[in-house]
Amino acid sequence: MARRRWVPAALLTLGAIPVVIGSIRLVELVGGPEMIPTDLRFAASPVPVVIHVVTAIGYVLLGAFQFAPGIRRKHRGWHRRAGRVLVVLGLAAALSAIWMTLFFPFKEGTGVLLFGFRLLAGMGMAYGLVMGIRFARQRQIRRHRAWMSRAYALGLGAGTQAFTVGFGEALFGSGVVRTDLMMGLAWALNLAVAEWFIRRPVVARSRAPVARVA
Repeated sequence: MARRRWVPAALLTLGAIPVVIGSIRLVELVGGPEMIPTDLRFAASPVPVVIHVVTAIGYVLLGAFQFAPGIRRKHRGWHRRAGRVLVVLGLAAALSAIWMTLFFPFKEGTGVLLFGFRLLAGMGMAYGLVMGIRFARQRQIRRHRAWMSRAYALGLGAGTQAFTVGFGEALFGSGVVRTDLMMGLAWALNLAVAEWFIRRPVVARSRAPVARVA
């Protein structure tokens, strides 16, 4: 299990990118200084943006610790309570993302492909959380973890997009279709990694034989 302690740290590192940008945006929306370019879409309708940013930050930060094996084993009560909070945060983040996708105008430089990707990611995240709750109540723990992992992977898409879009534009140039595809690739990569973790073979821990004294 010691080799898996890096997982929460890696998730927090990847999540730091959207957390920092979201925090800066939140400060700007509540009247703070402008540190990143203003998005007129957010200024015109700040409420869903604030809901999305606050809940997404909480979901990313708290959710990373749910993947720590030691916490799940030694602090099961905390794991369950944090899980309930995460479901609320995750659903609020997903539904607010869907709302903004449907009712906000397209961001400059993006198109209909990203519109579809965002809808799929938001709905997939919400569906994963609902399925995770369902299987937790049925005591089907492996399925519960699988669906919660998929939902978290989709929720962490913004962190991966910083790399896919950055490297994609450096290699292939910019453009609406290219940007949309690189954004969608981030969610696909996160889901692929999550599926690998879900389906990887579990190696049973060896136990030392107990000596018997005649």
